[in-house]
Amino acid sequence: MPWVRLHGTKDYYGMAMHLMEVPEFLCTINLVPSLLVQILRYTDHHGSDRHLDVSRMPADGLNEADGAYLLDNFFMANVDNMIRPYPRYFELYQKRGSLIEDAQSALSRFTEQDFRDLQVWNNLTWFHPIAFEENKELRAFLNKGGQWSEDEKLWLLEQQLELLRQIIPLHKKLSDRGQVELTTTPFYHPILPLLWDKKSARQAMPGCDLPRHLDSYREDAIVHLERAVAFHEELFGEKPQGMWPSEGSVSQDIIAAIADVGIKWIATDEEILAHSTDGFVSRDPSGHLRHPEMLYRPWEAADGEKALQMIFRDHGLSDLIGFHYQRSEPVRAADDLLGRLEGIGRAVEGRNSGRPALVPVILDGENCWEYYPDGGVSFLRHFYEQAVSREDINPVRVRDHLEAYPATDHIKQLFAGSWISHNFAIWIGHHEDNAAWDCVHMTREHLKAAESRDDLAPKSLASAWEELYIAEGSDWYWWYGDDHSSDLDALFDQLCRKHLQNVYTILGDPVPSILFQPITQSERKLIHTQPRGFSNVKVDGRQTYFEWIDAGHYVPGSERGTMSLVSEGVIKDLFFGFNATHVYIRVDANALLTSTDEVHVRFASPEGIDIHITGLGGTPQAQLLRKKRSLNSAGIEVAMDTILEVGVPFSALKLSPGDAMHFSIEITRNKNSLDRAPSEGSIELVVPALDFEQRLWHV
Repeated sequence: MPWVRLHGTKDYYGMAMHLMEVPEFLCTINLVPSLLVQILRYTDHHGSDRHLDVSRMPADGLNEADGAYLLDNFFMANVDNMIRPYPRYFELYQKRGSLIEDAQSALSRFTEQDFRDLQVWNNLTWFHPIAFEENKELRAFLNKGGQWSEDEKLWLLEQQLELLRQIIPLHKKLSDRGQVELTTTPFYHPILPLLWDKKSARQAMPGCDLPRHLDSYREDAIVHLERAVAFHEELFGEKPQGMWPSEGSVSQDIIAAIADVGIKWIATDEEILAHSTDGFVSRDPSGHLRHPEMLYRPWEAADGEKALQMIFRDHGLSDLIGFHYQRSEPVRAADDLLGRLEGIGRAVEGRNSGRPALVPVILDGENCWEYYPDGGVSFLRHFYEQAVSREDINPVRVRDHLEAYPATDHIKQLFAGSWISHNFAIWIGHHEDNAAWDCVHMTREHLKAAESRDDLAPKSLASAWEELYIAEGSDWYWWYGDDHSSDLDALFDQLCRKHLQNVYTILGDPVPSILFQPITQSERKLIHTQPRGFSNVKVDGRQTYFEWIDAGHYVPGSERGTMSLVSEGVIKDLFFGFNATHVYIRVDANALLTSTDEVHVRFASPEGIDIHITGLGGTPQAQLLRKKRSLNSAGIEVAMDTILEVGVPFSALKLSPGDAMHFSIEITRNKNSLDRAPSEGSIELVVPALDFEQRLWHV
């Protein structure tokens, strides 16, 4: 798959270049060894992927299968920010039609030039904006917009490779000049506590189902740790002092093993600290921190004489960047974050024994920026520049802070969990996760038995163990179960089982039939239900069960498969229904809506419609806008008491039976987005005909 290569030219390169622009901004970047291995495979070992292979093919030589692959895979990018802004790419997107439509039926609509431009655009859109600022030839290539030749296409792919070549040297330069601390992760990104003891999952999830085989793979965990440190030193010239355990996954069991490889500090989520201190450091139901000075400082965790310092991320601030600021004006959003940091400093001042508050903001370095209109450039530039100029904010490398202000507080027993809901539910407990773990166990037992054979060369055994270590990585289990889903679930499943099959193949043994059977069984998760009948709603803001019994329902969560939203948003539940003349929307909140400024019902279809609701602290008012121009709002009802209810005539939206209706709810304060439902995508409905209920009953 192409994700290392595409995120490489967009995010790994871009994040480093942002830091090069502001040398005074210090921070910490974690580089996973298996990611670095894949980058080097492209740059130093002529590596490729199916996506790149098809990109390189001459457009006039594509066969039917290659063309179908292009139409199925080369629109995998955020439509609003990475396709729609480019007229030629968006033209091709529209020509492809519904991505539900079979690619074969769309092939005839595409010319040779269409295919070539598509090959270019899906690679070009993953270049970071700074790359175009730095390279005038690349900028001219972008401005051409389409009608590229084969030679031009191959030139672009070489430019892509050149950016990949810069990633590791850029990070080494940032490290060597003292601006960035580089940290590591266990080599193939396993959930270390689960390798050590799968039963540790029950600390956060008592009674959860576990795999049949519960043997400890602690020796494998140690291999992942030792190899990570050695590889990091080989690439960057020094051993890492810090480590981000995969997915922030920690337990008391693994402290000594991490300390043994020379790691001085690790990081995870604030909820781990909360559960390790029996709630002493935690948030109240309103989200306010109890004892904030105790979160914004390092702690020590020890196993006998082996000790680590630990920091715990503020997941509210981290999720603002990862999930919410993308919908706000970038300078205003950056100022909001800066203001929150200054507020934390004031709140902790005088309560932290003379030490400054350390505020860890930790999130995926690559996965959120495609959801920002400009790739996050305006937000990051303003944030970095202001952070180094404001008197009360001091960006630091973690190692420097810990050297100046080492931990004085001690965790007696470190809670076992990850940075996602303080548990391991994503990676164990679901029958698919457990089935995968049992396949790993079966393969590992076979490999251990093979070590005593005389007919196997040491190199073959080492290769077989490498395949097993890869299969222990967390990402396979991320896609198993019902927590995360994508169009590529079956492929992830196939690849996981392929690594296990490879163990047997390398050993020259027959592959068990169970490894040829798919583990993934579930269909892709739907983000909301559909109405089951007409809803007769009195718009009065009061919670009336039977009015909404047949409505559709959305439970807020993260629709972004590669990231998980941890902090609780304002919206608790969203219901939506209709009768023959109106669509009705109900918002239940976790926090008081009266403390917010505005609620927006934003329509993607009909395009550009926004119902703007204000006056939440008194008498709510609704204004109908189309592309920010006021329309006739007569007939729109809105009321708020215990819930917010909205009723909109289909006639006001100029919709007729059978028309598609796509909308989302967004809540803002001071022009900043506080929450959105759905977090990605839209609620999708079809305007009902008069006989909707009869047809539903008949079906």
